[in-house]
Parts: sequence; C-alpha cells; structure tokens
Amino acid sequence: MNTRKLDKKAILSKTYDPQPVEEKWAGFWVAEGLFQGDSHSSKPKFSMVLPPPNVTGSLHMGHALCFTLPDIIARWKRMKGFNVLWLPGTDHASIAVHNVIEQELKKKGISRTDLSREEFLKIAWEWKEKYGGVITKQLKKMGFSLDWSRERFTMDEGFSRAVRTVFVRLYKEGLIYRDYYLVNHCPRCGTVLSDIEVEHKELSGKLYYIRYPLTEEEGSIIVATTRPETMLGDTAVAVHPEDQRYKNFKGKKVLLPLQNRILPVITDETVEMDFGTGAVKVTPAHDPTDFQLGKKHKLDQIIVIDSQGKMTAEAGPEFQGLDRFECRQKVLRRLREEGFLVKEEDYQHAVGHCYRCKTIIEPHLSWQWFVKIGPLAQEAIKVVEEGKIRFVPPNWAKTYFEWMYNIHDWCISRQLWWGHRIPAWYCQDCQAVIVEIEEPQECSRCHSRRLVQDEDILDTWFSSALWPFGTLGWPEETEDLRVFYPTDLMATGFDIIFFWVARMIMMGLKFMGDIPFRDVFINGLVRDFKKRKMSKSEGNIIDPLQMTQKYGTDALRFTLAALAIPGMDISLSEERMAGYRAFVNKIWNAARFVLLNLGEGTGDIREETLADRWIKSRLSRIAGEINDALAAYKFYEAANRIYHFIWHEFCDWYVEMVKPALAKGNEKTRETMVTMLDLTLRLLHPFMPFVTEEIWQYLPGSGKSLLGASFPEQRDDWIDEQAEQEMTQVQELITTVRTIKAENTIPLRKKVSIWVKIAHPQDKILLENNREEIYHLAQLKEMQLVTEFPKAHKFLKGLAGKWEVGILVEEGLIDLAKEVARLERELKKIREDKEKLQVRLQAKKFVERAPQEVVAETKSRLAGLQQKEMKMQEHLQALRHLQDHAK
Repeated sequence: MNTRKLDKKAILSKTYDPQPVEEKWAGFWVAEGLFQGDSHSSKPKFSMVLPPPNVTGSLHMGHALCFTLPDIIARWKRMKGFNVLWLPGTDHASIAVHNVIEQELKKKGISRTDLSREEFLKIAWEWKEKYGGVITKQLKKMGFSLDWSRERFTMDEGFSRAVRTVFVRLYKEGLIYRDYYLVNHCPRCGTVLSDIEVEHKELSGKLYYIRYPLTEEEGSIIVATTRPETMLGDTAVAVHPEDQRYKNFKGKKVLLPLQNRILPVITDETVEMDFGTGAVKVTPAHDPTDFQLGKKHKLDQIIVIDSQGKMTAEAGPEFQGLDRFECRQKVLRRLREEGFLVKEEDYQHAVGHCYRCKTIIEPHLSWQWFVKIGPLAQEAIKVVEEGKIRFVPPNWAKTYFEWMYNIHDWCISRQLWWGHRIPAWYCQDCQAVIVEIEEPQECSRCHSRRLVQDEDILDTWFSSALWPFGTLGWPEETEDLRVFYPTDLMATGFDIIFFWVARMIMMGLKFMGDIPFRDVFINGLVRDFKKRKMSKSEGNIIDPLQMTQKYGTDALRFTLAALAIPGMDISLSEERMAGYRAFVNKIWNAARFVLLNLGEGTGDIREETLADRWIKSRLSRIAGEINDALAAYKFYEAANRIYHFIWHEFCDWYVEMVKPALAKGNEKTRETMVTMLDLTLRLLHPFMPFVTEEIWQYLPGSGKSLLGASFPEQRDDWIDEQAEQEMTQVQELITTVRTIKAENTIPLRKKVSIWVKIAHPQDKILLENNREEIYHLAQLKEMQLVTEFPKAHKFLKGLAGKWEVGILVEEGLIDLAKEVARLERELKKIREDKEKLQVRLQAKKFVERAPQEVVAETKSRLAGLQQKEMKMQEHLQALRHLQDHAK
C-alpha cells in the first residue's frame, strides 16, 4: 500500500468511524516497514522484547494493558529519533497447550496416554499452525508497533538451539544436575511444578489426631495430621528433643495403625512443639519437611500415592487403586473402627494448587533435573542493588530481593511432550548420561549406539528466560545482538517477577555477561469498576476486542494509559472508555474546523493574537511535561496532561477564540492554528495512533506517516508568561459571565450587556484588545469598562479574578420572583438531604459497621452539600436584594 496522496482541500467526514481507519493504518504501518529496527542505523537505539503470549492464546485485557504501555514508549522514542526495535514472538506454553489439546481429545473419548509421543506432537503442531496466528493478528489489528519481520517462537529452530546450548553449558559447569527428589506434582496435568508455580489457597479442613501405640509397653503417642491417607507411608514419628512431654519416648518404637509397621520415635529440632500434640508422623515420600527429615535420619521412602494421585501397592491391598481423597475417607473410617482416631478439629491451612488447572498438588518423589540457582542468583541480586537494573515503581525491588535471597534450586523437568525435550541421553549398556547440543550417535564412554533420550521436557520458563538474547540470534554473534542487547525496557506484570524477570536477569548475566534490560516497569492487574478481579465465574470479564469494536482502539488505549498509575491496579469501566471515545470525537471535530479554515493564504492581516501567543506557550509547557512523564513511565500523568490540554485549552478555548481573527482573514492566526493542530497530533500520537494518523494526513506538508514526525519538545522561545497571565484574566471574565447566566437560568447563547469594574489602565488595554473574542465567547452585545457600577441600574454580579463583573438586568432578561422561588425550593431540598446525611453520620452503628469507603463517601457528600448550601444562600440573598431594589 502506497502513502495516500491527499487533496489538501479535502475535509474530514462529519463523524469519525474507527473501524475502517484502524484497518487501513494498521496494515499500512506494517506494509511500509515503519516498525522495523535497523541494525545498521547510526541513530541511538531503543529496544524491547514483547513478553511472549501463549501461542494458542487470545488477547485479553491484561495483554492489552501490558502491550499498550510499551507501545506508547516505542512510538514516542521513534518520534524522538531513536532506532527502535520492539521484537514480537509467542511462547509454546507447554502446560496450557497440553490442557487445551487434552480437552479436545477427551471430547473424542481419547486420552493422551492412548497416543504415542509422536502422534501427540503431530496434533500439537497442527493445533499451533491452526490457532497460533490468532493472537498475532489481534496484536497487528490493535496497531502495536512490533517489528513483525523479526517475529520469533520459543520452539523455532534457532531459539531451540539456544535452549539446548544453555542447558548443555550449565550442565557441563555443574549448574544443572539430576536428582531423586521430592517435587510438586500435578496429578491432573501429569507433570512436576516448580515451587513458584504452586498457588497456595487458604482452605477449611480438619486436623486429625491419631493414636500410635507403643510396641514394647503400655501407652501410645498421639500425632496430628491434615492428610491421614499419607500415614500409610509413615516411616517414623518425630518429637522435639527439648519437649519434656516426650522425654521418655526417645528411641522407643510404635506400631503404625492399619499397616502394622514398626516405626522408630526420633528427635529433631525442626519439629514444631506447638503444632497438634508436638509429635508428628514422618512420611519422607509425601511431605517436603519429612523428606528432609528422612534424608537426615536415613529413613525409608515409601511411595503410597502415584503420579496420578492413586494409591500404590505399598499402601496395602485394602487401599491400592483408590483416589487419594477416597482413600482419606476410607482410612478415617478404618481408624474409627479400630479405635485409633482420637479426635478431629476444624483447621484452616494453606494448600498448594496447580497454577494452571487449580488441582491440589501432590508432593511426589521422582528423578528430576534441577538448576543450581545460588551461584546465578548472586550476580542477579548485585545488579539490582547497584542500580544497573531499575524497578518501576521501586518498591517491587524489595519483592525481588525477598525471593532472590531465599531462592531454592529450580526444578526444570516436566513430564509432558510439547516443549523442548531435555538434551540428555542414557546409555543402555554402561548407564552413562550424555548431554549434548546435537543428538549423539554413540556413547562417549563405551561407544554403544543403544542410547535413549530423556522423556521429559524443559519448564517453559527455562526457555523464556533466554528471550532477551535468544530472540536476537544467540548463540551466534549477530548484528542484532550487538546493536540491540541489552534491551532498555521490560514491561510486565508483578505476578511473573519470579517466574520470568528474575530468571531473565540470571541467564542474561550468565550468557551475555550483561543485564538483559535496564528498566523493569511493573503494571498492575486490570480489575472491574468494583475493583474485583475479572473472572468467568463473576461474569465481569471485559473483552478488549469487543471494546475496540464498540469504542475504537484509541479509546481503549487511552483509557488504559490514563489509569496506569505505577504500583496500582486498574479499575476499568465501559463508562471511562465511552468518555474517551467522546474525546476522540472532540479532537475530530476540532480538526475538522481547522481543516475547513485552511484558506488560500491570501489574507492581508498578519497579527499574532493573545490566543496565538497563549496556545504556543501552553503547548510548549505541555510538551515538556509529557516528555518528562513518559521518561519516568508516568503514563497516567502524560495522558491526563494531553487530555486536559486538548479538551479544555485547545478545543474549548483556542479553537473558539480564534474565530473572530479567522473571520477577519488573519493569516498569522491561521498558520498558528494549523501548526498547533500538527504539534498536538504529534503529542497525542503515542496514545491514540489511529485517529491522529488519519487527521495528520490531511494537513499541509504532512509526510509519509506521523510515526516519522518529530516529537515536540519544550521551546523556551515560545514560553510567554505575560500571555498566560493575560489569557487567564480573559478566561476568568468569560467564565464568570457564563456562570452568572447558568446560576440565573439565562440561556448561555443569550446576548447580554456587562459592566466590568477595573482599576488599572492596562486592564482596559487588555480587554479592549480582546473585545471581539470576549463578545464571541461570552455572548455579549455590550461591554462597559467602568471604575464604579452605576447605581441607577440593577446587576447580577460575580467576581472574575480582580475584576467585579455585572450582567445588566434588562427587561425580560430574568423573572426575579420566579428565580427566587426556584432557588428557595432547591435550597430546601439541599437542607433535607444534608440533614439525612448528618443523622446517618451521628449514628454510632453506621460509623462503626459500615465499610470505611462508604463512611468516607458519606462525609464527602455532606461536605459538598454544605458548600452548595452556602453558595446558594449567597446567590439567593443577592437576588432578594435586587427584588428589594426593584420595589
């Protein structure tokens, strides 16, 4: 698609329709290569990598926020002359894809275990090809300025090689190892989860007290547990060595109920004396604490629950094959029957769930691969402490440190098929383990060709940790890697600081010898207008694509930016988007006015008006403020600055105020007006790219794309303190006239006569010089400048800064009796409402029991009514005075 060559006399349509405009420009920007970074450019570089969404996913509001904010930065940086690369890509998302495919297979009555690995992977790749482009198309539709010529996928050939290279190097340095270890296992997903992939939820459960009889004498020890089914795998009972209640039990033996297995009573400092009875059952194969105890005391590891959550043969024939929760009920029933269950209590405790499918996880003993994380974490802590990497807002650095200082080795193997298969092979003859980047043809020790590759794949987060450099061509020494690494900004959610951000820092430092990014911007969660988390069960999910259809992409983008206060969640509502859709219309209509008044440049007046000087000064200041705000990632501040400037200053004041000058053919004003629209569109473009590009193309001298235009900076030669002060005085006068009209139900468009009481000659000069503009905006038929109000006339008065203003009460302008009666009715209603709120706040129950925000809102409403009452009393008194004067 070629750049549209427009007839500059063409005008914008009466109304703005976002859909065709967005489709046109989204396609144009990509087709023209305007988003591409250049590894041979001499410009300063700015680079980012997109947090890769799941390949088979669809755009949700969290994505919309997470991608809109860096897109604002990317567009701003391009317009400031940077060589920008924002690299896109998608993640293979092992568990998520498995879940989706297995659900589809289930509909056909097929289980994953019915298929071979190759058959499943064939389906997965077909699924990826069919649905993998959905989110990419959605990102393009929303105009995110990503360099699609460099799009990556975490399982593409080059990136897969990078993953294998990292694994092999870490293994050969002793930083990856294989161990028989107790890990978190999801019976539903059929795979291991790292500690941070486990979500802990507070559940109401039971604490069961079970009696374990002594074997060689009378008596017993009572233990407390929340998981009685695991007792079938107990290999000891433990007490604290200083617990005086059990000083005579040390070294003795007890009988395990239902299993008749003899267990030793051991002592260990890790036992919590205040939990239950102070005596605990020890199940090394099914509890992380017990696993460590077992290793320390050389206890047997008896697996009674398998990887599918079913009871094993070791649990005994009575329980074998039962689901773990079914088994719990049967164990409790048998304990009651045999008199071993002493009591049970209600108990609130945190239970681990799979972060994907929400199934309760099961500690599981198996061979797994781990990263020895300590040595990698030390440098990653140091670069944040030294300020080489900056968190925005900075309080997230504390969260980062808390996790990094208490970090555990990372279990990286997963019992799935879709993903990067671990590059380790086992020799069937000499049991050697061969770890290589490419598949070995024979055993390096005995030369046997009977090699079997490890069945597991790598944790998705392992490959994602390489994203900032793997996407740029590593392990090859590419130009992209040389130019664009390290990247400058990583914008992401707080929920993956541990999953992803910390690991990218560790891997970047290890393999590139440098940080992966300089700034980490942490955005909040997108919630509904009631501040609730969005979920299907609540029925409060707001679909970004539906919102773009309804209000336009620009309105959605601007809403997210305006609400993006660092460190705070976003409370989203359709009303806010509708408001910014009205903002788009406001801009469109103002631009339409400007374009309709371009003229032929034949006017003979070239005078710079107060309004011209004022708008240049204001735009210059706003440009500086927006640049400062974006440099600090204060998106909300930048958005609010440009919003108020455009709506209240450019549209409401400047565009209206220049109409008299334009009518006289003032070419200086016409030129200023066009320049101000041009620069305003540039300031707004990073936030609202579509509508700004569309309008900008109609301006005289516009180039290929607004994206290539320079971003405005503060110009000191445009700053005009005097113009701003004088304009403020004129605005106050016009506003006061409008307010007096509104308070007295005089139509705003009704022309009136005003008297302005002034004291200084310069005031007269100012008002005379802007008489036409004041007449136009205040809708006047006469303006008298006086030192005193004539006593022979009646006035509706108000204060405009240092000037007293009076609207002359002429015949037919206002019905004083009717107006007084109306105000008396309104005042009565205000007082009634005020008294109701006072009664509510005087009620002790309300203040103590109502939510704090409700009490605060009630107090705020009361204060507002009291203010309104005071103003209305003053107004009523003034009208009564006029009535008396008339008599």
